[in-house]
Amino acid sequence: MTLGIIVQARMGSTRLPGKVMRLLNGRPLISHVVDRLAMLRNEAGIVVATGQGPENDVIEGWCLENNVSCFRGEEIDVLDRYYRCAKSYGFTDIVRLTADNPFTDIAELDRLIDFHHTGGYDYTHAFGHLPVGVGAEIFTFEALAQSHREGLLPHHREHVNEYFIDRPELFRIGQLKIAPTKTAPSLRLTVDTEDDWRRADMLATRATGPWLSTEEAIALCSSSA
Repeated sequence: MTLGIIVQARMGSTRLPGKVMRLLNGRPLISHVVDRLAMLRNEAGIVVATGQGPENDVIEGWCLENNVSCFRGEEIDVLDRYYRCAKSYGFTDIVRLTADNPFTDIAELDRLIDFHHTGGYDYTHAFGHLPVGVGAEIFTFEALAQSHREGLLPHHREHVNEYFIDRPELFRIGQLKIAPTKTAPSLRLTVDTEDDWRRADMLATRATGPWLSTEEAIALCSSSA
């Protein structure tokens, strides 16, 4: 298995423009996303995949400054961007992350990768129980290629996982079980609005260690509610 982690990022967010380069506890949001992957036990190639528009030059510049691989592809057709990025790097299995999720649970991501591999799944996810923005998903290149060929509706192209969701009968799908201590599906730990950013900045600032755990995030949000 040649594992790749593709982090999608672009400057053109409609609700919070430029959010991926916005500072979170003194560092760009994208830095929190990528640097956190240093804790990953599984060996993986890491690529930031952004759009071709000139507004995304700043993302490519950040990648060059920080020795992070960068791929530039279709702005709106994110499925095509992922497919061409994965094909270019020869990834057989791809973890999809987004640059607006600074608190991905790396322990659960390692478990997800192992579960996906041992179960022989086409598409595996850790959504539904973890806080929003903490889970992840992984899929084989073959499943991605099938989605790229057959997922022709607009929402299939804009969101990489939509064809898996629409046509589950075509794929072997796994869902990772999550411990009760990390279960908080109504808690938003993604950054999509000003309120999300303020919450994330509070968490990044008040974390007791270098990396905020899911349990600590849940506790901090409960105490500040």
